[in-house]
Amino acid sequence: MMLTSLKAIALLGCAVSAAAALQLPTPASPAAEVSRRSVVIGAATAAASVASPNTTPSVANAADSTTSVTLNSGNKKAFPLASFGLQVYDDDTAYKLTLTALEVGYRNFFASVLAKNQKGFAKAVKASGIPRDELYICGTVLSNRVSGESAAYQKTKQGCLENMEAMSAGIIDHLDMIMLDYPGPNDESIRGQWRAFEEMMSKDKTVDDLAVSNFSPNQLDAILVNKDSTKPTVNQLPFSVAYHPAGIVDYNAKRDILVQSWSPLSRVLPRYGSTLEAIGKNYSKSAAQVGLRWIVQSGAAFSTQSKKKAHFEEDLKVFDFALSSEEMEKISGLAGAGVL
Repeated sequence: MMLTSLKAIALLGCAVSAAAALQLPTPASPAAEVSRRSVVIGAATAAASVASPNTTPSVANAADSTTSVTLNSGNKKAFPLASFGLQVYDDDTAYKLTLTALEVGYRNFFASVLAKNQKGFAKAVKASGIPRDELYICGTVLSNRVSGESAAYQKTKQGCLENMEAMSAGIIDHLDMIMLDYPGPNDESIRGQWRAFEEMMSKDKTVDDLAVSNFSPNQLDAILVNKDSTKPTVNQLPFSVAYHPAGIVDYNAKRDILVQSWSPLSRVLPRYGSTLEAIGKNYSKSAAQVGLRWIVQSGAAFSTQSKKKAHFEEDLKVFDFALSSEEMEKISGLAGAGVL
């Protein structure tokens, strides 16, 4: 496994397309995964006008074997760019899917408290027999509905303890990362959330890396204004072929923060599957693999999900090819300059 720094990965590929200002779309409600096959049925006609399987891109397609990065925390454990994110289903389903993900090679796991199945996930980790130090495990805390530094601190502290209680079902007593699902309603609330996280790391010593989700530049700076604060390592955002306003990766990279995409394909395949499939034929890759590869070459990581073993395997096979600069530009232009 080849490691690289966050700054290096941020320089990969092309810049994302233009848009007015960062405006995050509302997270979609939990739903069944869009069929990757169904959205590209009948794409052959469209493909002919986009690219030919025999077309050779003008930029060399040397495979990029970078599969993990080193985060800004200096944590020696690698952060795999491909993560399995559990969705809303019961503990038994979480158990089975986690075992499948482990079997095909996933080593980075995003187990959100919102999915309400952390116990099933933890039990699967234990049952797998895979050494804990080979896995990167992220839990989350939801504490954005309280206002004020003290209230946000207390709610977040409670969430940290609840994560460890759920994870104990699999004898997991230490997390690699804890992530805020959403920022608090104002700067003081965000700082209260962050104080609880820093205590979990420095005082409780039950986590190594701290992260955020759905944070704008100003919300990040509510933390970073204090030069002694621990810097977030990851900002999980709905970054994808369908949503990539100008600067969304850059504003994080400038703060030495890695963007991780949540829902990297759900809005992409129904809209742009035929184009991505056509490009993928140059590499014997699927539309989904091209969409994920675009994310990686744009300088970000991704957290994907599936209920099918074949799709688990498919999503990991995006590190043995590279899109040309022309292909990156074409894909970046698919969604236009607007926001969702």
